[in-house]
Amino acid sequence: MNALDALAGVLRLRPGEARPGGVVNHRPDWAGTLARGKSPTEMPALLGSLHNLCGHAHRLCSQMALRAAEHGNVQADAGAARALQGETLREHARRILLDWPGALWAATTGDATLSLRCCPALRSRDTDPLDTRLWLQRHLLGMPAADWLRGWDTEIDWLAEWSETAHGWLPVLVREARAAADWPVAAAKPLHVHSGAVSLRQLATCLREAPGDTRQPRWLDACAETGSWTRLHGAARAMPATPWQRLGARLAELVRMNLPDEPGRTGDGWLAFGALQIAPGEALGWVEMARGLLVHHVMLDGAAVPRVASYRVLAPTDWNFHADGAVAAALEYLRPAETARIAALMAAYDPCVRFEVETQAVEEEGAHA
Repeated sequence: MNALDALAGVLRLRPGEARPGGVVNHRPDWAGTLARGKSPTEMPALLGSLHNLCGHAHRLCSQMALRAAEHGNVQADAGAARALQGETLREHARRILLDWPGALWAATTGDATLSLRCCPALRSRDTDPLDTRLWLQRHLLGMPAADWLRGWDTEIDWLAEWSETAHGWLPVLVREARAAADWPVAAAKPLHVHSGAVSLRQLATCLREAPGDTRQPRWLDACAETGSWTRLHGAARAMPATPWQRLGARLAELVRMNLPDEPGRTGDGWLAFGALQIAPGEALGWVEMARGLLVHHVMLDGAAVPRVASYRVLAPTDWNFHADGAVAAALEYLRPAETARIAALMAAYDPCVRFEVETQAVEEEGAHA
């Protein structure tokens, strides 16, 4: 493990190994370690810098949780919703343009790089949404964004239909990736713990009583998964059955983020976020971010000038790469040589840290057989 891995952590994957041995999560709990004794005003910036890939979501989640712990429940404002929308759009664009070509079909790398350079939203946070909408149509979708989303929302086989008929590098990539990505994965329970105050209070109790479980979290004694396919506003939609369908859900959310605001469907009306005071000095904050649901739990020490007594972060990677979770279950049926399937699985679930595929354990088992 190099110095960067020691700081950020690394996931070790062991295809073909039975749970819980197939996924090893070496992400250090820096939030819990560094937060104790800090002033609440220091925490949002600290957590934003610790989690640079998703820094905005961590800052927002921290701000809301700390405000609720000190002052009671707070209402999310329109500016925060707009900023979250923009950062989520940019994160989806980066992952699709930077990661998907290398992981799914390298022949599209040059076209993806050109699209990356042309993306208005990645060049400036103050860009006109219409400019990015036109960029989506010309560089990624090959059709108007509203028409694409209408197809996704209403037609069961839309991803196949679009990828087989549309022109452009991204439809070709999605079509070519289907062979490696369209295979069944047993979904875990969708993480909807933020659907109401009762479930949030239950989660706070679990975190208070079992503080060491943030790297292997469970909800209602079961594993859960989270992503752009488990949004509260999309709860009526069936869970995706394959990595390919999960990739489609990520693309669909990029499109949603750039369309005009419509509550529960597009723009800043799609992503849920908020905070709940559990007791004076204790609160939960939550944000639906690009990779899934982010949760922060904070407890202050009760002093006249409060300090952080404990701080816990539940990130999407911790749920999705649980040793008994959906990715671990899928890996049981793969072998290290199935590199295309492993790459598609990881692109779909999108961990926030580097991963390595280990082969020694499986090879030794084969040698002994």
